[in-house]
Formats: sequence, structure tokens, C-alpha cells
Amino acid sequence: MKKSIAKGLSFGLTSAVITTMGLMLGLNSATSSKLAVVGGVVSLAFADGFSDGVAVHALVEAEGKKGKQVWEAAFSAFLAKFFLPLIFLVPLLFLDLSNAILFSIGIGLILLVGLSFMIAKIQKEKVSSVITEHLTLAITVLIITHYVGKVVAIYFGV
Repeated sequence: MKKSIAKGLSFGLTSAVITTMGLMLGLNSATSSKLAVVGGVVSLAFADGFSDGVAVHALVEAEGKKGKQVWEAAFSAFLAKFFLPLIFLVPLLFLDLSNAILFSIGIGLILLVGLSFMIAKIQKEKVSSVITEHLTLAITVLIITHYVGKVVAIYFGV
């Protein structure tokens, strides 16, 4: 795989998984509304997909790259950030909100383990260290967004 595409995909996939899980958990904690969670995920796919595609474009340009490499990295980040959050909608179609959130977190953590495994192998690093690091960061984000959602619910009376 080309380095520019790998860069965009690894950023996009990691960010999409953690951001989507955090958004879903935070919105659920704040509202307990399936509509709010679905609306948040769909909005995230569009807004975050486009904004991070542009951000990766700027990042790669700032690294001194030009032309095709810039667009490959940007487009691969966009694709990951746009389509991956939409996968998290599937459990919401078939399960009640609480179970859909738990199922989605499970899917997200499995995806992170797989991506972390590939990154560790490419970088020739210890697989367990990379997986532990990425899962610790993701779980920290989930804990924080859960409690932020609870605080929002308390202060805004939802």
C-alpha cells in the first residue's frame, strides 16, 4: 500500500472509530434518544469526513508533499471518516439504544485492535504494546464522553 494512502487510512480509521464511539456514548448519556444518536452519527460522517479530509490535505502539503500524494492521503482519510461512522448505524436499526451502543463499542474496539495490530507489524513494534496503548486511549475517551454527557444532561435538564 502506498505510504500516502496508508497515512490517510490509518488516521481516518482510528479517528472515525474513536470519535463515533465517543459521540454515540456522549449523546446517549446526555439524551437517551435514538434520534439524537442517529442524527449525531450521520452529521459526524459528513462534517468530520470532509473537515478531516481537508485537514489531512493541509498536513501532507505542510510536510512538503505535492500533487498525487496529497490527494491520495486526503481522499483515503475522507473515505474512512465518512463511511466508517455509517457502519455504526446498523446496530441502531436492529437493537434498542442501550444494546446498540454496547454492540457498537464492541465493534469499534475490535476494529481498533485490528488496526493496531497492522500498525505494530508495519512499524515492527511489539503488538501487545501498540494494542494496549490504543485501547487505553480509546477507553479513556469513552469514559470522559460518558460523563460529559451526564453533566450536559444535569445542567441542561434533558
